[in-house]
Amino acid sequence: MSAASLKCEIIPVTAFQQNCSLIWDASTMRGALVDAGGDIERLLERVRHHGVTLEKLLVTHGHLDHAGGIADLVDQLKLPVEGPHRDDQFWIDGMPEAGQRYGFPPLRSFVPDRWLSHGDTVTVGSLTLDVIHCPGHTPGHVVFHHAASKAAFVGDVIFQNSIGRTDFPRGNHGDLIRSIRERLFPLGDDITFVPGHGPLSTFGRERQANPYVADRVAG
Repeated sequence: MSAASLKCEIIPVTAFQQNCSLIWDASTMRGALVDAGGDIERLLERVRHHGVTLEKLLVTHGHLDHAGGIADLVDQLKLPVEGPHRDDQFWIDGMPEAGQRYGFPPLRSFVPDRWLSHGDTVTVGSLTLDVIHCPGHTPGHVVFHHAASKAAFVGDVIFQNSIGRTDFPRGNHGDLIRSIRERLFPLGDDITFVPGHGPLSTFGRERQANPYVADRVAG
């Protein structure tokens, strides 16, 4: 992905093939990792490949495949962590146990330097991304939207032809549908989004074809 001065490489990590995004500002070559779930040496190799200077770690939600590499990266690089929303603290606190349950390498919890709320912004180099709180998959899930690039990093809120699971603790199907239709779709049909798993899509495509949230389904 490359638009305006936002650059991005999508790097699938962990056995769950979670889409970690290395994003950076082309004008300053300063960047961030969005959802560094694991495989941190591979992530850092891609950072070096592009000549990016990491300045922070961004987290959409507290599930282990999205946040499992954060503590190790903080130890190694002393980077600040921004996100998710505070309502996902219980997921982050529970990562060591979840890692054992799913057969991950030992995981550690962490405390973000900054919890995020709806309407906040985060910066990466000279770029500013809007923070959109989208509960449903988890209660504290956030999305990062870069309006100038028509790009959004949506974690596990929505996928091509699907939506996030809501059968986990404190998941809520109704909240998820409202998050998508009332907070994401109004951003515009031409927004390309990077989901937590699988291929990219646009909000316009999902409004037409997604069997869970398309306009025809919503009535």
